Amino acid sequence: MNAIVLFFISLFICALGIGPALWRLGNGLATRKVGIVGSADAYLSLKGTLIDSGLFWDKNVSQVPLDNFEKVKDFTVVLVDWGSCASSVEEIFGARKNQQTAIIIHAKPGEIPKEIMDDIANRPNTVVVNFRGRLLNDILTSLMTTSYEKK
Repeated sequence: MNAIVLFFISLFICALGIGPALWRLGNGLATRKVGIVGSADAYLSLKGTLIDSGLFWDKNVSQVPLDNFEKVKDFTVVLVDWGSCASSVEEIFGARKNQQTAIIIHAKPGEIPKEIMDDIANRPNTVVVNFRGRLLNDILTSLMTTSYEKK
């Protein structure tokens, strides 16, 4: 009898601990919008990575035009291709809706100068990623940890 009660108490405690994180992840994957800032080639390549993972729906991933960074406000996660947007990163940071909007910068290793890297490191909800596999992990983490208002 004690074992059964202990089992249900343990199950309840696990559900309370892991349940909210799974809820946020599911909600993030189903409803949140990912905007990709970059050239047409970079957009297609990065979008392909997200869609091919099976975690994101095509309708939730869109391109932000290079000539209209104000569209960044429409997204809760912004993926920036450093190779095609290096000179515009400051504008992209200024265009986000608020500090809760995650910005993930995809760059080749060593491509970002140290001074700019130091500046990026001091900004909230910003990630620099060098590898495609790591990119998916950082987007998932950003979906779970940003843009949630406390009740």
